[in-house]
Amino acid sequence: MNNPGSAPISDTTPPAPAVDPKQGRRAGSAAFIGTTIEWFDFYIYGTASALVLGDLFFPDVSPAMGTLAAFATFAVGFIARPLGGIVFGHFGDKFGRKNTVITTLLLMGLATVGVGLLPTYEQIGFMAPVLLVILRIIQGVAMGGEWGGAVLIATEFAPPGKKILYGAFAQQGSPVGNLLATVAFLCLTYMSAENFGAWGWRIPFLASAILILVGLYIRLKITESPEMIAATQKEPQKRTPIVELLRNHWKVVSLAIGAVVTGVAITYVKTTFALSWATTDLGFGRTEFLQVVTVALVAQVIVQPFGAVLASKLNASRAILIMLLPELILLPAMFLLIQTGNYWLAMLGMVLATAPHAMYYAALAGVLAQLFPTTIRYTGISVAYQVSTALFAGTAPFLSQALLNATGTIWTVVGLGLFYVVLSAVCMSLLLRGKSWTDREGQPGHAAESAVATAAGPVTSPAPQSNH
Repeated sequence: MNNPGSAPISDTTPPAPAVDPKQGRRAGSAAFIGTTIEWFDFYIYGTASALVLGDLFFPDVSPAMGTLAAFATFAVGFIARPLGGIVFGHFGDKFGRKNTVITTLLLMGLATVGVGLLPTYEQIGFMAPVLLVILRIIQGVAMGGEWGGAVLIATEFAPPGKKILYGAFAQQGSPVGNLLATVAFLCLTYMSAENFGAWGWRIPFLASAILILVGLYIRLKITESPEMIAATQKEPQKRTPIVELLRNHWKVVSLAIGAVVTGVAITYVKTTFALSWATTDLGFGRTEFLQVVTVALVAQVIVQPFGAVLASKLNASRAILIMLLPELILLPAMFLLIQTGNYWLAMLGMVLATAPHAMYYAALAGVLAQLFPTTIRYTGISVAYQVSTALFAGTAPFLSQALLNATGTIWTVVGLGLFYVVLSAVCMSLLLRGKSWTDREGQPGHAAESAVATAAGPVTSPAPQSNH
């Protein structure tokens, strides 16, 4: 029940239909395993760009500029993600979630294996980086459509009051996929540098074909989301969900873009950029620092779900601040500890700094999924998330490296990271302003109208309503 004086969550969508618990568990597993595979494919590119792609595809520039060029191709995948969010969001809102996420999984697999088979600059000249960019764009389009569908498969099968917890299934795929990608390259660093550069780096890209088959088998077993089925029976499908979204929900989308930033950008500052910085400027070996990143990712896998639990138990606004504020201290501390050059201190810094953004990321999906009506929800959360990743996450390693090159001090990179944290805290607070909202209250429907109202300014609240 909403507290008096708070802006109530809009109740324009009918209560979710009853969910078969077995199908709910299967949907959660499908979301987790599918996103793990997709993120593995996406993250191996980031690790490869920090370690080897600059030398193989941009050999005619200095090592620093080669790394910058590799990070630029890394960013291209993120720039393509909003396109994937719009295209697959459209099909997901009009024709259902299941077939859409099967398509995105196949598309990602084809692009990733393609990178593993790609000739280098030495073999085919300038066409090598051109083809690399094209395949990275395809990866980006696939990931742009994947995330929103996976989140909705999980949350729209969730029992009442457990949307944030079920949304965390999809979110857990990111650190697990990142961990698998890092471990894969960690194992490969034990081979000679010559063999790693010649063919070893290709193994994770080619091995993803096996994982894609596993993911397809699991996703083919799920049914269509019950909320999607109920919504299409109650009201006509939107002809163009993106038009409806931008016409009537643009304030919510704008705030959601900012709210996503910390959940998606900080990890690339802490892993992709930090890996390059530590191995290029601080004297860490590739194997050594990949071990540091691996331990931090293990910590993330363990700690991250507690963010969803916290947001389900407390007032959402309070939970968000509890999760984000420690980052303002732990992020600078992480870079200070890495800068010492000490293996154990670097590991300590990475582990401690991982917890805040990881916990926030776990809660993010379930919150976003309740901001939009069912018939434009896939498009809404995809556009918000993917535009944020394009503007902030994909550019994070590039901007971090550019700031370091321009100023010679790591503190400019720290400032960039802190800006991301503050931006998310402010935007999420505005989205949740005036609401005594906890997911455990079992709010039906969505929060779109309330979020628009609170973003626009103070509102006069109606009398409290029962949510049951």
